[in-house]
Amino acid sequence: MLYRRFGRTELQMPVFSCGGMRYQYKWQDLAQWEVPEENQANLEATIHRSIELGINHIETARHYGSSEMQLGKIIPKLCREQIIIQTKVPPTANSKDFEKEFTKSLKYLQIDYLDLLGIHGINNTEMLEYCLQPDGCLDVAKKLQVQGKVRFIGFSTHGSTNIILETINTNQFDYINLHWYYINQCNWAAIEAANRHDMGVFIISPSDKGGKLYKPPQKLVDLCEPLSPMVFNDLFCLSHSQIHTLSLGAAKPSDFDKHLKTLDLLDNAQRILPAILERLETEAVRTLGEYWLKTWHIGLPTYNETPGYINIPVILWLRNLAVAYDMVEYARMRYNLLGNGSHWFPGNQADKIDEFDLRLCLANSPHGNIIPYLLKETHLILGFKEAKRLSQS
Repeated sequence: MLYRRFGRTELQMPVFSCGGMRYQYKWQDLAQWEVPEENQANLEATIHRSIELGINHIETARHYGSSEMQLGKIIPKLCREQIIIQTKVPPTANSKDFEKEFTKSLKYLQIDYLDLLGIHGINNTEMLEYCLQPDGCLDVAKKLQVQGKVRFIGFSTHGSTNIILETINTNQFDYINLHWYYINQCNWAAIEAANRHDMGVFIISPSDKGGKLYKPPQKLVDLCEPLSPMVFNDLFCLSHSQIHTLSLGAAKPSDFDKHLKTLDLLDNAQRILPAILERLETEAVRTLGEYWLKTWHIGLPTYNETPGYINIPVILWLRNLAVAYDMVEYARMRYNLLGNGSHWFPGNQADKIDEFDLRLCLANSPHGNIIPYLLKETHLILGFKEAKRLSQS
């Protein structure tokens, strides 16, 4: 395993982390006796395999269902000083509720302290205010830190780059969990800002949110040769030294295996990646047009500036992926979260586009005249069925 300094925490972080949202039994809190023996055995085998590989960062969250409780059966059997335990607790308007949830996490995990406490889901101004207000969630987290129950405090986010930058620039957090991969590089400015503040940088779900790369379309497979799309994306992310670790949401012990191929390639990333990147770029230009590819995002309104709260930037981004790389299944999965994803994936689909006049909100877009038609076309392709976030399933 390779390790990188995790910002000002000074932790030596493995470049892969063991994310804890796929091996648990249910997305609800359960009693231990309700978990089938085979599921618990699989979880424990996955953790043992992770540790064996040197992936000693185990990451989960209060609302990952039975994950914390099931981890609590295996963590006390490990050498506590040699593992890095992280959980995440959502911010709440009443910080006492935040503290209660934290206490529940420690109890489930059966540990006395957390190495990393993430405030989970600073996705908008309201969630940030819950943290920063007097006696808010951040004050509680710092109190827990003084008590020795937390070593370092960070935050996770699915929010806009502007919200992420605002949160980083408070200089109150030691690390960040955020999205950034080949298909979505919007948050690079946030990663640079995190580095300026010497924060640890943890990339969320590169194989799932980064494109469902465990089940890629054949076109993407061909474009990423000689690497698999999953290894390409790992290598692309880790070739940037500003990024410290990628979360691998392992569901079983063997799920680590494909990712491990990345480790031997890192020293040669600058030789391997350019040809693949050129093929991907060339195909995007061929299918979408160079002018569209360079300008589609210019002047687009945010979802809350758009009639019907239609999330135009996200819908057009998903259309680009579907057209350029045949990533229809991924695009459909993400598209159908719109209207059902709350502040984790905000805004609405384009199903009611005929009810709204978008001319004013698209006045600054060089493609304002055609975007309504593209939105309607995209809905016909991707509007397959209603979807929910996993924690709502």
